[in-house]
Amino acid sequence: MRTRTKVGIGIGLIALIAIPAAILSNREEGVEVRAETVTKRDIVASVNASGWIRPHRRVDVQADVQGRIIALLVKEGQVVRTGDVLLRIDPTQAEQAHVRAQAALSEAQARAAQQRASTLQAERNYERNRILFERDSTLVSRQALEESRTDFAVQQELEQAAEYGVAQARASLGEAQDRLAKTVIRAPMNGTITRLEVEVGETAIIGTMNNPGSLLLTVADLATMEAVVRVDETDVPKIEVGDSAAITIDAFPNRRFSGRVTEIGHSSVRPPESQQAGTGAGQGQAVDFEVVITLENPPVGLRPDLSASADVVTDGRTNVLSIPIIALTVRERGRTEALPHEDPAAQAAAAEAGARQDIEGAFVIRGGKVSFVPVAIGIAGREHFEVLSGLAAGDSVVAGPYEAIRSLRDGDAVRNMVNDSGPRSRVVRTSQR
Repeated sequence: MRTRTKVGIGIGLIALIAIPAAILSNREEGVEVRAETVTKRDIVASVNASGWIRPHRRVDVQADVQGRIIALLVKEGQVVRTGDVLLRIDPTQAEQAHVRAQAALSEAQARAAQQRASTLQAERNYERNRILFERDSTLVSRQALEESRTDFAVQQELEQAAEYGVAQARASLGEAQDRLAKTVIRAPMNGTITRLEVEVGETAIIGTMNNPGSLLLTVADLATMEAVVRVDETDVPKIEVGDSAAITIDAFPNRRFSGRVTEIGHSSVRPPESQQAGTGAGQGQAVDFEVVITLENPPVGLRPDLSASADVVTDGRTNVLSIPIIALTVRERGRTEALPHEDPAAQAAAAEAGARQDIEGAFVIRGGKVSFVPVAIGIAGREHFEVLSGLAAGDSVVAGPYEAIRSLRDGDAVRNMVNDSGPRSRVVRTSQR
């Protein structure tokens, strides 16, 4: 064997021996951790979701008649009131139809008047024959009397038909008047023109729900604004109508606005793929529900469709024990046991957790070493969990880093993390209960 090869093998053996020794040395010296004392604080549980801003009430204005736009009397951002003229559509065809309908009504009325005269003549003829027949049956035959009576009845029916014709012509005239009136588009409500999709000279087509090209403009009431957020299905049951919320809007940085939940969707927002397939949400796809939050004091200049996020407050606790969220970890059953000197609450939590496969708890620092203590938690705030049992005020728990918490074992020595600007901290020591 060559000398160079022997030297390489020797170096490798030394490295293999040195690595476990270094790990053992570090563990004996103490794992660097960040400690935090269990204290009481107020905890607020909330659900965060993102969405957009919309007005509480808005109307998409579409045309009921087709024609070329000859006048546009508003611009985007303009404030309008109910009944204000927004635009005009070329009324030429509607006016001609109105003239024809009016002429048809006059013709029908003339026919009705002529028929009334015929009915009156038939009635007089019948009455004359009836009187003569009753006075002397030889003056008018019974057959002539019956014929005059029948003619009178026929003329009455014809008169009624003529009246129906007048009503029909009058209805046609009303329809023509309505179509003529619809060539003038008026504001349906008080509000602001938030969208203007047409220009003078373009052709307005009859509006339909499935044709976005038929939209002329949008009028919205910007006095009452809402944030529409999409909440995950696991969080929806936590939210109730009336819950308070803090809304942040990207267009207004460093500002938070208050609001209240006013509506919770009863059906999910299906992804586009499932809508096209005509089925529910596919496997593995997130299911969201829309939650509407009404802003209590919307800022001046707030516009629809701005991006927003909301923290909906679902629960709260005042002056309760708490630990950092990162301090809570999980260990398998059987790897932990209650220590003899631990308080009864911790032992009860350990016994209760023993029935589960995994145990939630935190590493408590005592005398420079850690002990895993099962902990029962309540609500979760933004950074802290509420502690129901297992810990007491003043306990020092490991609150980071995550890698250290994941690898800790009962009895490991720990020391405070070294600050970049200061000397190495001493081993954490806390009084034992």
